[in-house]
Amino acid sequence: MYYIGVDLGGTNIAVGIVDENQKIIEKGSVPTKADRDGELIIKDMAELAARLLDKNHIPLSEVAYAGIATPGVANNDDGLVEYANNLPFLNFPIAKLFKKYLNVPKVYVENDANTAALGEAIAGAAKGVKDSLMITLGTGVGGGVILNGKVLTSFNYSGTELGHNVIEKGGRLCSCGRRGCFEAYSSATALVKQTEEKLFECHAKRIPTLMDDEVAANNGRVNARIAFSAMKKGDIPAKEVVDNYIDYLACGITNMINTFQPQILSIGGGICNERDWLLKPLEKIVDRDQYTRNSAKKCKIVIAELGNDAGILGAACLGLQNK
Repeated sequence: MYYIGVDLGGTNIAVGIVDENQKIIEKGSVPTKADRDGELIIKDMAELAARLLDKNHIPLSEVAYAGIATPGVANNDDGLVEYANNLPFLNFPIAKLFKKYLNVPKVYVENDANTAALGEAIAGAAKGVKDSLMITLGTGVGGGVILNGKVLTSFNYSGTELGHNVIEKGGRLCSCGRRGCFEAYSSATALVKQTEEKLFECHAKRIPTLMDDEVAANNGRVNARIAFSAMKKGDIPAKEVVDNYIDYLACGITNMINTFQPQILSIGGGICNERDWLLKPLEKIVDRDQYTRNSAKKCKIVIAELGNDAGILGAACLGLQNK
């Protein structure tokens, strides 16, 4: 049998055909065009899935189900997206509409961060582990928790909003409206802001920094790589940015480990490309601060393996956790 995995984003719709060994045999994408009627978005994703099946000569009778990873609050019991702030979905019958355009036996729906965590648990960095957790450091901080092989969603389908735990009471304003959230200090967006603030400080105090050279080489734009790149060349202000960022990241991750005690915690997003420059100091702080510091069994922090395919694979595996 085959499974259809859909990763619905605000910019693009990615669809993959996945086999029984959790391998993507074909994938494709189309623009989401999120400002249009929601049914047209679903029609496009179903038609893309149909084209991929046809291309690989797979009849619909060999498709066990489709899984859709979506932003927002995904109610899998009723096949609804209850709310998604970047898409025109409000109690939107996403599963019913997908079946309208591609009549698969079953359609599963799940939040995209939860789905990526499931993908890493089944086919990625946490493969073979029953209890795992994944965070993604991007525009925000997304996360998902897998307990005993299943996605933890809670009674109202809104569980594990890991980026919105406060780590600095009264701190920076977060996109959710609270102050001091993990996301406001540990997302890629937060690292950019922290870099910009350090550059402003250096300019005001006339402190030389190699971050200026990195920004110039990046056409005058500050991104999440600037501080890491300058730090690797020995720049002290850049090291201060990175150290401060990792300290906040470690605080949030330690809280997660203390709460869920996963066997594996994987980190995704562009910042994880720093690999040991990120992991080594992070592990040192977490190992010092976590409640289980003296335990023989401790959570292992790793880099996520699936990249942009995590959503597709996780969506294609949603039915497996229901067996």
